[in-house]
Order: sequence, then structure tokens, then C-alpha cells
Amino acid sequence: MRIGTVRTRSLASCAVACLAATLLSGTAAGQRGGAGQGAGPARDPAAHALDGAFDIHVHSYPDDRDRSLDGIEATLIARAQGMRGLVLKNHYDPTAGLAYLARKQVPGIEVFGGIDLNLPVGGMNPHAVEHLTQVQGGWGRVVWMSTFDAENQVRYSKENRPFVSVSRGGELLPATKDVIAVIARHQLTLATGHVSAEEALMLVREARRQGVQHIVLTHAMNAPISMSIAQMQEAAKLGALIEFCGSTMLEAAAAARVDRYADAIRKIGPQSVILSSDLGQKGNPLPTNGFAAFILALGAKGFTEQELDRMSKQNPARLLGLADKKS
Repeated sequence: MRIGTVRTRSLASCAVACLAATLLSGTAAGQRGGAGQGAGPARDPAAHALDGAFDIHVHSYPDDRDRSLDGIEATLIARAQGMRGLVLKNHYDPTAGLAYLARKQVPGIEVFGGIDLNLPVGGMNPHAVEHLTQVQGGWGRVVWMSTFDAENQVRYSKENRPFVSVSRGGELLPATKDVIAVIARHQLTLATGHVSAEEALMLVREARRQGVQHIVLTHAMNAPISMSIAQMQEAAKLGALIEFCGSTMLEAAAAARVDRYADAIRKIGPQSVILSSDLGQKGNPLPTNGFAAFILALGAKGFTEQELDRMSKQNPARLLGLADKKS
């Protein structure tokens, strides 16, 4: 059975690698095709949507659950699609080392990793965050507050198991403030994870008090966070960016989700919004495909190219402390 599993995984890797090679070949052909032939080939909307884009929420192997591709494959395909970069996320394993390897194997694209403060890394553990900054390359950039092990997530899921708390009695715990201090000292990015809406605002206020410059509210409208428009607007006024994850556009609920997102984005303002895919799960579209579909879906709701670029290119770069890339 083990041999069969390895063979299946190997075949999946070959399929992804072949796709990447095809994309690279097509990109090169497209660049050559217009030479001496007037206007050249028509511009593909999906390719244009991804040109220079930055996806801050990509899941990949290695992991403890099934993914559609590994981190290097995700990076290879993103580069082939003309993306500026991505952030590799894992709920339980830090990804700074994976980002280092991806950059080494696939030069020419900006890849970052981070740490998700769930139980395997000690929960609200400032020492784990400090270690993240010491991994070769310095590509560990994002610190997610607890996700699957967050108290809010465990209670929402009605599970009876240990969890990670960030607050008690309406106040952030000392360990949480210690983590925020490390984030501020190293100019990292704070992502709010799966904490409650009220806790997310508490984190933003404390992070701003301690001088954290880069803050994102992790898929703030999604359960179990479910922030209201007023709460997201408050966070935006405090300088946080609000993440909207497209996930798969193939499911029945996608159209209604995009409608809700579009309404919220207009009320918050694209200047305070980041778009991402939150893809990489086995059975869902590849992150690049899903991300492009999400951007185009919002374009169909009336958002301008400038607004879409702000949310998918400029704001993610600002979140990671990168300079804007002029086209």
C-alpha cells in the first residue's frame, strides 16, 4: 500500500510539472508570437489578471493532509503565470524553510513563508516566532494567530479538545502581547487567524500600539470569524488590511459568496482589501487557476482594473513590506 501511495503521489507531481512546463512554453510562445505580426495575439484575461499578482494564502505539500501540489510546484506554476509571488501557508508546520527552497529552485519570483501559532508550535509562543526570523534567507514573514486550534475555532466546531487562547475576560493574554512584541521588533506581518471578531480587533489595536506596521485580518467574513462590515471598517481605519479568499469558483455557493464580498469591499474600500486564493487543497482548482477566476469574478461585478490591481498586487506587496512594482 505504501508503494502505491508513493506512486500515486509521484504521478501527481509529474502531472503538475508537465502543466508548469506547458505554461512556461506557452508564455514563451506568446512573447515570440507578436514579433513582426502587428498587434500580436489577443490578451488572455486570466493571464492578465495574474500578471504581477501576489497570493498570500497558498496551501501545499508537505502537509499532514492532502494537497494538490507541493510548495516548489506551486511556485513554478505561479512564476509561469507571471505572478510576482506567493506566501506558502501550513496550519501546523512553519514554512520559512520551504520558502527558502522554493526561491532556490525557482528563481525570479518572491516566495515567503510563516508560522501558524497552533498547538504543535506551542500556541502563543514568542520563542517560535523568534526562531522563524533566524531561518536561512529570512523569508519567514507572516505570523498567523491560531487557526484550527484557536479557542474560537474549537468552540465554533463544538469540539472537546485542547485549544490556544489569545485572550481572557476581554483582555489579551501576556503571551499574546509577547508574540506581538516579537512581530513588531522584526517587522513581521501579523495575520489574525481564526480568532473571534472581537479578538481580531483587540489584536489590531495592540499591534498598532506596539508599532506593528503590517496587519491582515485573515478571511474576516468567513466562519468562524464572521466579522461585520462595521468591524472590518474599524480595523481598516486602524491600518489593517482585510483579506477576502476566493477559494473555488466551481462550487454552487461561489456566486453568492462573490456577491457578499463585492458588497463588503465597496463599503470598506479597495485600498484596505487583499484578495487571495486560500487554495491548494486536493480536489479544488490549482491556486493560480482559482485566484485568476476570483479576480475575474470581481471584475465582472464592476471593479475596475486599477481597483483589482490594488487588491491583488499593490496591497499584498505593502503587507509584506515590499515596494510597489511599476509596470
